[in-house]
Amino acid sequence: MTVYPTATHGIISRMTGSFFSYHGWPTVCRSDDGTLYAVCSGFRLQHVCPFGKTVMFVSFDEGKTWTPPIVVNDTYLDDRDAGIVSLGGGKLLLTWFCHPAETYLNEYYQSIKNSTSKREAILTLGMLAAFEGLSDKEKQGGSFIRLSHDRGVTWSAQIKVPVSSPHGPALLPDGRLLYLGKELYSDLPAEDRHAILAFESRDDGKTWQKLAKIPLPEGTVPDNFHEPHAIALPDGTLLGAIRAQGAGVDYGFTIYTCRSTDGGRTWSVPAPTGICGSPPHLLLHSSGALICTYGRRTPPFGERAAISYNNGITWEDEYVIYDGAPDADLGYPSTVELSDGSLLTVYYQKYPGDGKCSLLMTRWRLEK
Repeated sequence: MTVYPTATHGIISRMTGSFFSYHGWPTVCRSDDGTLYAVCSGFRLQHVCPFGKTVMFVSFDEGKTWTPPIVVNDTYLDDRDAGIVSLGGGKLLLTWFCHPAETYLNEYYQSIKNSTSKREAILTLGMLAAFEGLSDKEKQGGSFIRLSHDRGVTWSAQIKVPVSSPHGPALLPDGRLLYLGKELYSDLPAEDRHAILAFESRDDGKTWQKLAKIPLPEGTVPDNFHEPHAIALPDGTLLGAIRAQGAGVDYGFTIYTCRSTDGGRTWSVPAPTGICGSPPHLLLHSSGALICTYGRRTPPFGERAAISYNNGITWEDEYVIYDGAPDADLGYPSTVELSDGSLLTVYYQKYPGDGKCSLLMTRWRLEK
């Protein structure tokens, strides 16, 4: 059933009159004291460019107001995606990834040159020229985390991890961190390259150990699956949701789910949900409903949420969080529950009339 909830839309960050006004790939989390933290890749020229920084916004009033952007992470490369997880007690974990310099120099050089305005092209090509002067270490891409123990005031040095996902790992009830992610620019064995893998950390993200490799459905290849997210269900089962696309994937651009009943050591073969959109973010509401938010990149463009009342076995209701976005450059929504049971979803897309994407939000409620 399609549900159009009563919703209030708002802006977390919108910049006009600047080259570096594009926002992308956000995540929101809620700390144990009720503070909201939203992160994204900001100060960008466009969807693909070498300028991205990890920026954070903080709200102390459940999303009514937000701080200006706080630059948390700015490497020499393009800092893409941004995940954030509250670990409790003022501790936060931040995730992001970077393509290596050679990816931009070899694969994206021509597309960047041809897809920007003349002035933006000059800026971009100048930055790419600077890549040649980086050290080998600085040119390396990968997936990374940083840790804060003081509610985001200061952050640790970056820690490289073997996998990446837009919204980062999940904090499990037993205190472990479960990172269901896509292998990315790692030194793992060849059999794990490009796979969806499960890693765990027992020390708040400082070190990580491999648990499992997610099996492939028949007729698919590793490149069909990307950008997963995981959650612990009330019965102890771990549920993974994975962006799925390409030849051999049922329902096109969609979400597959898989399960583990042994703490993440083994997983079922991912199966299609039939959802039209991706990538997924999972949240268990206090009512017991399981919420999966995702972007719809086919008309009508917008932000959606699928609701399950049986722990993700079936998805019965689809909530239209935002309908009528101008194009498919949107999404990566994530959701938190507020103190009154309402929901706050954060996502990126173009504000009406703008040429570049902003960081936006919607407050809404489940209707049953």
